[in-house]
Amino acid sequence: MKAKNFFKGPGIWIVVVVGLLLVAFATLAPGGAARIDTDKGLELLAGNDVEQAKIFDGENRVDLTLKDNLQLDGQDKGKSVQFFFVDARAEDVVKAVTDAKPAQGYTDQPIESNWFSGLLSLLIPVILLGALFWFLMTRMQGGGSKIMQFGKSKAKMVSKDMPQVTFADVAGSDEAVEELQEIKEFLQEPAKFQAVGAKIPKGVLLYGPPGTGKTLLARAVAGEAGVPFFSISGSDFVEMFVGVGASRVRDLFEQAKANSPAIIFVDEIDAVGRHRGAGIGGGNDEREQTLNQLLVEMDGFDVKTNVILIAATNRPDVLDPALLRPGRFDRQIGVEAPDMIGRDQILQVHAKGKPMAPGVDLKAVAKKTPGYTGADLANVLNEAALLTARSNANLIDDRALDEAIDRVMAGPQKRSRVMKEHERKITAYHEGGHALVAAALRNSAPVTKITILPRGRALGYTMVVPDNDKYSVTRNELLDQMAYAMGGRVAEEIVFHDPSTGASNDIEKATGTARKMVTEYGMSERVGAVRLGQGGGEPFLGRDAGHERNYSDQIAYVVDEEVRRLIDQAHDEAYAILTENRDVLDRLALELLERETLNQAEIADIFRDIRKRDFREVWLSKETRPVQMAGPVESSRERAEREAQEEARKARLDEPLDANPPHPQGVPEGAPFKGGVTDSGPDALRG
Repeated sequence: MKAKNFFKGPGIWIVVVVGLLLVAFATLAPGGAARIDTDKGLELLAGNDVEQAKIFDGENRVDLTLKDNLQLDGQDKGKSVQFFFVDARAEDVVKAVTDAKPAQGYTDQPIESNWFSGLLSLLIPVILLGALFWFLMTRMQGGGSKIMQFGKSKAKMVSKDMPQVTFADVAGSDEAVEELQEIKEFLQEPAKFQAVGAKIPKGVLLYGPPGTGKTLLARAVAGEAGVPFFSISGSDFVEMFVGVGASRVRDLFEQAKANSPAIIFVDEIDAVGRHRGAGIGGGNDEREQTLNQLLVEMDGFDVKTNVILIAATNRPDVLDPALLRPGRFDRQIGVEAPDMIGRDQILQVHAKGKPMAPGVDLKAVAKKTPGYTGADLANVLNEAALLTARSNANLIDDRALDEAIDRVMAGPQKRSRVMKEHERKITAYHEGGHALVAAALRNSAPVTKITILPRGRALGYTMVVPDNDKYSVTRNELLDQMAYAMGGRVAEEIVFHDPSTGASNDIEKATGTARKMVTEYGMSERVGAVRLGQGGGEPFLGRDAGHERNYSDQIAYVVDEEVRRLIDQAHDEAYAILTENRDVLDRLALELLERETLNQAEIADIFRDIRKRDFREVWLSKETRPVQMAGPVESSRERAEREAQEEARKARLDEPLDANPPHPQGVPEGAPFKGGVTDSGPDALRG
């Protein structure tokens, strides 16, 4: 294999060039005469030891043939010797040769034109320059022997011998798999669709956040269909040479048509398919020429060609509209972050081959990781496996999984960072303020974890994770988010009367939420349900370049006032909660200083005495509008759940009472007790 690569690579050409140079030097070099000093040569001429002499004009050289071998410095130099002279001594040398009168005479040898030496003198610089040019071109083209293949496609054809990915390896994207199943069936049985006049989509665009499995889905389609699969990245089309991108597009589609039925997969198509005319360069931009050729090739698809283009991107908003129209990318499939069921399925797939400890619940891991993509979940399990191996254990347990989640979310723990006790106390009260405010609000998610161990750039963090996946957020939930975001800053103000810079990120998040409520969500009475500002920005010249504000300075002043009002409202609400529950805040801070990390059960035990805040007033975006007391209608599912709860309650009431009921926990012996339902959980004292 190594010898084969040697003959295909640049090594063979290097050997050829070196060989030619050696032949040239051997040909042009003088004969095998020994070289001597000029004085020694003149001495030999004067001593009548010379048989024959030749004077080479133009080279200032004299070749002597001696009568006997020359012994010089104990070495035998032979009968043929030569010496050189400078122009100033030319007359002396000629006179010495004339006076020596060699037996065979002497001759003046003029310079003879040697066509071979002349040719070599021209070829050697050309060869060296050509070798340098070839080296530079191969470097710019990525190496190899493709110096003359600029326009050839760089697509990689997946071999049948490589491990195949199937839909069984894809989890958490059931809708996308269902859509792509149809593509597989068309490639395997095109007659089934053609019989009813159906046309398969020419192109399929997979879009979604990074790490959601778009590339994996494309590989699964190829693995299921069993057809040639050409994979290329969008950045592989464009090079420094004009026309290379368009040429590669043509070559790629020619290869696919020659191997049809086939699949072409272009990853990160936004690198070549961005909106035309938006960037600097206009119609002469090489990227735009490549996009134009791609549009032409997609239009040139024959229905019977059986070549399907699948593309993936994280930015469908920047793609050219001509690329997305029907007839090109007919089908656009969103691949979003999985829900809790999808996360559980993904974890089950990636857990194969990893030894799990008994009792490990991957559903609990899925519940702790809302918003995680498939790549994030794979990273969680891999980090857990690495932590297990690092601790010389054999089974992955819950502690390794919890640590892996923290590492993926916030980075590795900084054990080397030593904080002073006062800074630890500030961090404890700060995180306690977040957690306590979140626990007291009615529309916030449960607090699942608090830690003051530094990770990444954070000195600590509080996890507020919803029980179920949420796809929309209400106004009251946004107000709660801002309130507990300000909870850390407010706790520092109440306890230390000297806030720190640790709340900068919290203030940034709260301000961003408030501004979106005013300018995007229409949740301000003064501004109303109006969208202000540009959405998305310019993706080529910078997010805000080239855009003018689409509202007046007066409206901008009102927006700033409303943002300030919402932040102040969140600040006041957090202040009221923390001052009302100051004893709970102190107890929580002491527990954090002692244990550094608290889980959900421990947090619930500390917060058992917290009373939930009252409901906010009804908001109708305008005070003059009358309040409608009628709520939403009851759906059939809600009705069924309510009736089931009533039946269960009725069944409990119909059960006979025990003559000697067990004494309830927490009530002293002998104390009076009235029968009924008790609740010793964290909600018992919420009122």
